[in-house]
Amino acid sequence: MTTMPFPAREYLPVLRELTGAFAERLRTGDPAAKVPDCAGWTLAALGTHLGNVHRWAATVVTTGEARPQDFERQPDAELAPWYAESAGILLDALAEAVPEDRCWHFGGTGKTKAFWFRRQVHETAVHLADSGSGHVLDPAVAADGVDEVLGAMLPRVTRWHAVPQLSGPVTLRATDTGDVWTVHPGEPPALGPAVPDGATVEAPARDLLLRLWKRTGPDPRITGEAAEALLAAPLTP
Repeated sequence: MTTMPFPAREYLPVLRELTGAFAERLRTGDPAAKVPDCAGWTLAALGTHLGNVHRWAATVVTTGEARPQDFERQPDAELAPWYAESAGILLDALAEAVPEDRCWHFGGTGKTKAFWFRRQVHETAVHLADSGSGHVLDPAVAADGVDEVLGAMLPRVTRWHAVPQLSGPVTLRATDTGDVWTVHPGEPPALGPAVPDGATVEAPARDLLLRLWKRTGPDPRITGEAAEALLAAPLTP
């Protein structure tokens, strides 16, 4: 089983790998290709969005303060080089940051810069999957992404959505890493101790991560109405 979250600086080589794979996808893919899990978006729109997210996150990390968002701003150069530059700006900002320093973010964890090391890894991982890349995500990284959704996003779910209504606890199991999470009903639901004979969701970690972000893919093994309700509810921004 993995220990999550990872130490902040351990995310940097993972982020470098993921952003490199995304830049390669932009270089080799059809800019007009549709992105099935992002309605109305093309690969070019996805690249523009992610590059702008990187630049925004870099500014937040550098200043420690909330900053205005403009995720639709068009690149001022060819998309693939512009995206690679955006990723470089983010990686430089994180490399220079002190993870323990205070910093604004929108999650339900301590307000430090460490949040952004993790968040940008999983932002990139999900959008890399959206892009149709054949990149293979490390199962331990995918499990950490599941942990982020349930431990950092779910506590703040009311910022974006109605509270998921669960009839009982739901246990999620990553079949490839052995990691287990149990979500208990509440306002909002929260992680808690494991329970016997409750509702369950079982799948490889990457499939769990993408399902929690409402992406299509292989169906997990589900038992119980509460599990169906959890997977049907929007949990992330």
